[in-house]
Amino acid sequence: MFIQEHKNFRPIKPISKIVWLLNATLLLCFLILFFYFSFKVSIYHFDFTLLLEYKKTIFSGFLNTLLISFFALGCSIFFGLMICFFSLSRFIVVRFFALFYIEIIRGTPLLVQVLLIYYIIANNLGFDNRYFVGIFILSLFSGAYLAEIFRSGILSIALIQIESARALGLSERQILFYVIFPQALKNILAPISGQLANLIKDSSLLSVIAVNELTQNVQEVNSYVFATLEGYIVLAITYLILTLPISLFSRYLERKY
Repeated sequence: MFIQEHKNFRPIKPISKIVWLLNATLLLCFLILFFYFSFKVSIYHFDFTLLLEYKKTIFSGFLNTLLISFFALGCSIFFGLMICFFSLSRFIVVRFFALFYIEIIRGTPLLVQVLLIYYIIANNLGFDNRYFVGIFILSLFSGAYLAEIFRSGILSIALIQIESARALGLSERQILFYVIFPQALKNILAPISGQLANLIKDSSLLSVIAVNELTQNVQEVNSYVFATLEGYIVLAITYLILTLPISLFSRYLERKY
């Protein structure tokens, strides 16, 4: 808002397709040359053919990561919305619970949470399914961050707009769905996409509880063929394939709205 109202602000002109394609080609050539010369001077001899024998194992880990991330994304949005409403509640106990949850989750490492929740809490309660527990842990972790993103988006709406909507006779529910949500969604698209992409990458920490996701399977393959660098390069590219569509879709929504 401040940038748009600033007198020295100049909107970015749309880039033509030819200019965009030319710059993208130059950037791609630069990256290819950079990685080519970086690997060429290395004394390590890369041999990606060693991984072909275990391509099914790697692909299985990719599918597991995709499924885990998909369910964790949905559950984390649910947890985030619930905790967000708790933090904005008029009831002090509910609001304090949301604050406690957010500070505990955001103030401790995800790796520690995975170990404590699975080996202590889940085992004592009799839940031994690593996949369900892993999805639950990721949802709790990401939900705390999403709750703060949602809360900041709602609080970014000017109070005068809410008062004006009440003066027009809109109900609290109508104000929420027709005034607050549409504007808040535009403000939080970028941080939400970043958090969801982080959630996919954070799923790699589930390997410490032996969940057969992508990182765990690549580590197993590395123990067989001793192609550590090749495996982690493939791992990085695969996670990029998973997270890049989220960023592109977020940019599309930002342009659309």
